[in-house]
Amino acid sequence: MGAAMGAAMREALGAAMGTAVGAACRGLLDYKTAKFALTRNRRVGLLHRLLQLGVLGYLLGWVFLVKKGYQETDSAPRVSVITKLKGISVTEVKDAGNRLWDVADYVKPPQGENTFFLVTNLIITTKQAQGTCPESPSVLDGICREDADCPVGNPVVRGNGIKTGKCVMFNTTHSTCEIYSWCPVENDTLPSPFCPVFRIRDMVEAAGETFGNLALLGGSIGVYIKWDCDLDHPAALCQPQYSFSLQDRNYNFRTASYYWDPQKRHYRSLLKLYGIRFDISVHGQAGKFSIIPVAVSLGASIALLGAVTVVCDLVLLYLDSKADFYRKEKFEEAKPPKDKAEASV
Repeated sequence: MGAAMGAAMREALGAAMGTAVGAACRGLLDYKTAKFALTRNRRVGLLHRLLQLGVLGYLLGWVFLVKKGYQETDSAPRVSVITKLKGISVTEVKDAGNRLWDVADYVKPPQGENTFFLVTNLIITTKQAQGTCPESPSVLDGICREDADCPVGNPVVRGNGIKTGKCVMFNTTHSTCEIYSWCPVENDTLPSPFCPVFRIRDMVEAAGETFGNLALLGGSIGVYIKWDCDLDHPAALCQPQYSFSLQDRNYNFRTASYYWDPQKRHYRSLLKLYGIRFDISVHGQAGKFSIIPVAVSLGASIALLGAVTVVCDLVLLYLDSKADFYRKEKFEEAKPPKDKAEASV
């Protein structure tokens, strides 16, 4: 009896497995096609139209009008900015009298690409010649009381020359090391400008600073040019927008002019120039109509419209109070009619 029951169970299990495998094989060859069912559900219908309007508004408002999705753009255009300054001025320089300034004097370099330096103040040390002279008392390493404080051959830290081993009088109140250098040493007294020489006040004030303060010790100003061009419109409408920012204060450098006196002695005039450095940066993009971005934008919008239908189907078939009824109406197995031979049997 036990053997019979085991045989029956094996036979039943084999039959069940065969049925399952057969059903799975038949399912592989099934084809599903969409069935459209018209439903009078106002809530789902309203949701469907609202989502469609949202996609349409996104396409027309955001993609086409705001982001100009119908244009092919270049976000990194190649640009070059050439700067040139013109004008003259006269200033009164101590120990040098009146001096005429033109573009060769107050702009370094006279023509620059993306940057230029405007001289607004200066210190002039005239008739410097190579020789020995006292170091400036403003240099701490040059101050001395005796010759032992000035070892021969040592350079003056942050100074102007090489120590000769002697401690000499700079003036009636200070003693400094004698040095081998361009003499006399640089004058470090900075004159204050009594009036603005160059009319760049608007640029400096736009950066949040006054010209008088910045001209005294110099500084650096960034000039940002934003240049966005819609090439589907006339070129006259493609205008840059400028903004300015203060990047740094206290900007200077030294330069010198060399000459020979009638006795063939080599001299130079040392100039410490204070001024405003302008760094120019250009950013922007250009766009023009192209069929490729239009096709991409339309394709994305069509895909979103398809997603709208999927969302509404999920709401109708699984979240609505009559979801069971709609599922039965939507999903139906189509069975072909039997032929006459099978019907007679």
